[in-house]
Amino acid sequence: MVESRVTKAPHDTGGGRILVGTASWSDPGFVEHWYPKGMRAQERLGWYAQQFEMVEVNSTFYAVPDLRMVERWCATTPDLFTFDVKLHQLLSRHSTAAKLLPPELQRRAEIDMKGKVKLTPEIEEAVARAFLHSIAFLQTKGKLGALLLQLSPSFSPKKHRLEELDQLLDATRGYQIAVELRNRNWAIGDQLRSTIDFLTRHKATFVNVDAPRAEHFTVMPSDVNEITNHDVAYLRLHGRDAHAYLTGKTVAARFNYDYNDSELAEIAERGEGLARKAREVHVVFNNNALDYAPRAAARLRKALGQIVATPPQTPELF
Repeated sequence: MVESRVTKAPHDTGGGRILVGTASWSDPGFVEHWYPKGMRAQERLGWYAQQFEMVEVNSTFYAVPDLRMVERWCATTPDLFTFDVKLHQLLSRHSTAAKLLPPELQRRAEIDMKGKVKLTPEIEEAVARAFLHSIAFLQTKGKLGALLLQLSPSFSPKKHRLEELDQLLDATRGYQIAVELRNRNWAIGDQLRSTIDFLTRHKATFVNVDAPRAEHFTVMPSDVNEITNHDVAYLRLHGRDAHAYLTGKTVAARFNYDYNDSELAEIAERGEGLARKAREVHVVFNNNALDYAPRAAARLRKALGQIVATPPQTPELF
């Protein structure tokens, strides 16, 4: 077995461990601008893992992953590598076409007039069970970090109650689950305390964000730094361009932002603050236009005093 080229160093004296990574490893901008030219698709994750200790898996939002694919993820990464895995979009209360469910569940799903799956307790339980089965190998190998529940902005306190998540949170008990609310009203005024209390009771992690300074209901406030599970804290970085965030028609356009050194110093300080209260902090760059995310993530690792080796141009298997 080849030793990992990522060397761990103390991130903050007396604090928890800080893991830095990006939201996916295969965005088109990464492929075009960051990976060595001509690198094959199956080599990218191994090359990525030479520079970062964790990644957030985005593809699982769109489909329950194939077991063999999950095994390949494990085989391609070093022993201490961590995968945070985004839960399926149906579980996250997003509008979902039946074709995005596993084939055996498509026949069981109730479909509404628009051709979308109705989120019934039965289908939620079935999708959750299938999802957890698909990623069991990650857990067996000690590589599973948090399950990210990225809720739809339409999931608002005006129309919904957090208790609607009880069944899913019960189904994922025993896993680290991080909840990213995408409706600002959950995290302002008196509602914030209720939100934090709910997640704390469930031992679920509140996802803190860095986002534009805007008060649109889809933009979560960046001045919230909450710890609801002392095992894992989470910080997702969406960039700070309000116009792009609110008008972008694609993911790359919406999160088109390149953090400067001063901003990364702020984020490093914020991560260290969270690490003083949590055993582990996951910092994920979601500014995934061009190669902004991996380059910012590498710069943040250096700002945190982590030792980062420059990888060779050819991948190695672990």
